[in-house]
Amino acid sequence: MRKLVIGTVGGALLAVVALTGARADEEKVPLDKLPKAVTDAVKAKFEGAELVSASKEKEGGKELYEVAIKHKGHKIDVTLTAEGKVTSVEKQIEAKDFPKAVSEALDKKYPKATVKKAEEVTENDKVAYEALIVTADNKTIEVVLDPSGKIVKEEPKEKKK
Repeated sequence: MRKLVIGTVGGALLAVVALTGARADEEKVPLDKLPKAVTDAVKAKFEGAELVSASKEKEGGKELYEVAIKHKGHKIDVTLTAEGKVTSVEKQIEAKDFPKAVSEALDKKYPKATVKKAEEVTENDKVAYEALIVTADNKTIEVVLDPSGKIVKEEPKEKKK
């Protein structure tokens, strides 16, 4: 009985460490400790937004901040430099809000697939659409498309257990 309890507790701890440590290079940042330029830039770009959480990471030698916000009913992740320059915006949307060309391309390539998550991603002033889909044969795939419906990237995803 003791081995079972220790094994169960150990397994649970391992799962928590694996989930929270998925991005070891990412560090949580309290909202009141964000650089003023970061906070000001988010508030200016998304007037009336509620700041939810923030993290900091190094990417290519640069320090970047990712701020999660709620704005007009959408969950949005904004990535910025310490100086407040927005580098990318990931906005969660409904699949029905995809441009017609994107929806048609997904339907053609993956008939009967279900969209589990839809995002509009803006990076360096270029817009793309990401769809996490489950195909008719139960495979999970992340598909990235440009606004014209051209598939830019397809990546199989492991199902979470």
